[in-house]
Amino acid sequence: MVLRIVAGLLLALFLALQYRIWVSPNGARDLWRTEGAIEQQQEENERLAERNRTLAAEVRDLKEGRAAVEERARTDLGMVGSNETFFQVVPPQPAAAPPEEERRTAEATSQ
Repeated sequence: MVLRIVAGLLLALFLALQYRIWVSPNGARDLWRTEGAIEQQQEENERLAERNRTLAAEVRDLKEGRAAVEERARTDLGMVGSNETFFQVVPPQPAAAPPEEERRTAEATSQ
């Protein structure tokens, strides 16, 4: 009889602890959600660290070399050197389709 009561109490205690692990707000679901958030934040941190390295390299180039400053002025500001000639290549526009009457006339004369 006492053994059954002790076994029942142990079972109840075991179920209560399982409830706390799987269902309660601070249980396993919260742990998994937190681990997912940590993983996403680490990916974002890696992306931002790479961006920071790129920006630091660009700043270093701009401080140390004239070529980087010149390239930046050409691409961003459209500057041209003193002994250079600027050429702008414009792609050709497609020919406009002839109006309907001109096309009919051209077809009639060709037949």
